[in-house]
Amino acid sequence: MAHYLYLVRHGEQQDAEYGLPDGPLSGKGTRQARAIAERLSGVPFTRAWHSPLQRAEETAKIMTERMPALESKPSALLMDCIPSGPTNDMPHSFESFFGAITPAEIEAGEAQMSDAIAEFLAPARDDQHDLLITHNFVIAWFVREVFGGPTWRWLGLNQANCGLTIIRVRSAKPPVLVTHNDLGHLPVELRTGMPELQPF
Repeated sequence: MAHYLYLVRHGEQQDAEYGLPDGPLSGKGTRQARAIAERLSGVPFTRAWHSPLQRAEETAKIMTERMPALESKPSALLMDCIPSGPTNDMPHSFESFFGAITPAEIEAGEAQMSDAIAEFLAPARDDQHDLLITHNFVIAWFVREVFGGPTWRWLGLNQANCGLTIIRVRSAKPPVLVTHNDLGHLPVELRTGMPELQPF
């Protein structure tokens, strides 16, 4: 049996450039959410969850309006977080990222991601398609987990707003990354949230 996870980063947040911790979707964010909803409208989703933060909740609402048989539920396991802290084998270039992050934030993120992996990245008895609407670092941690990379390796794995990552979970074999940060449903002007422009 195949268990597919469809991980979607929320749409662009309004005024995110001013450092606001949360907020509604921008105009672009709304268009991004509609585009990914159209892209995934034919998937026979079994279940859906979203981060309780406003930008993810609004993305989920727009997406499920296009999928009337699907109800998305909030899950604290999908909250934005810091999945792990610095390690001895981490490249020095990432050290500055952790300058303003407290040990308590790291500890909370590590616990959250441990529970999230146990909850969502598990084999299923029947064919299952689950939609997870969440945040950049959370998706990066899932991708790192698929490859069994070192704990710091989520750093530098970036997802665009409403980019699509699909993971297949198997019972007798390691999980498979089907696609990562697929932006085929987004025109160039809607490709936001990445360190570099993604024109193609």
